[in-house]
Amino acid sequence: MAKRLSWIATAAFGLAALAPAAAAQDPGKEVLKIDLPKPMFVGTPRNIRTPNLETVTGKPRGPFLVPVGTTLLSLGRPVASSDKEPVIGETAFVTDGKKSGEDGYYVELGPMLQWVQIDLGKSHELTAIVAWHYHSQARVYRDVVVQVSDDKDFVSGVTTVFNNDHDNSSGLGAGKDKEYIETFDGKLFDPKGVKARYVRLYSGGNTSNDMNHYVEVEVYGLPAK
Repeated sequence: MAKRLSWIATAAFGLAALAPAAAAQDPGKEVLKIDLPKPMFVGTPRNIRTPNLETVTGKPRGPFLVPVGTTLLSLGRPVASSDKEPVIGETAFVTDGKKSGEDGYYVELGPMLQWVQIDLGKSHELTAIVAWHYHSQARVYRDVVVQVSDDKDFVSGVTTVFNNDHDNSSGLGAGKDKEYIETFDGKLFDPKGVKARYVRLYSGGNTSNDMNHYVEVEVYGLPAK
């Protein structure tokens, strides 16, 4: 296990070393700095069966470039949820800045399709969204859909940033993105600069049970003008 942890650290260092060169190619961009939690498991997960899984490489995520001036917008912002009485925890955990995979750091919503929604207070140009559903064990969350809008009810002006619901079981439209295994890296979604005030994330259970979980969601963007 020590060797595996050492390999992860070495790979992460190598990617970090490439970051300045990547940013130098575009002076208007900088590498997004994400504070990652402690890994809770290492190695390549096995025995996760799903028809739409992305290729597992075992490597950490590479540098992600964002416009200079990008800032974390979501920390401490209000969070609403489709489940008015979470089974475990509080919706405020979603934006409290604590990403540990241990018990006591996540909110658990009921089964079937559920969502959490972050109110950024103003409409911002969004540059990155990073989500940690649950990373103390390897699992895949079903029907992950990430949408943004200036409409808090998500009736109009909705932009879908990510959708891996390949069979439209959520009723939000069939998506072409792949399912993925949760890790301490979180999952980074690219909103490509779309402007929005509200960020909503859906899920429909996972490969371990029917419940829905969120440790943390970080929304990055440019300050509102």
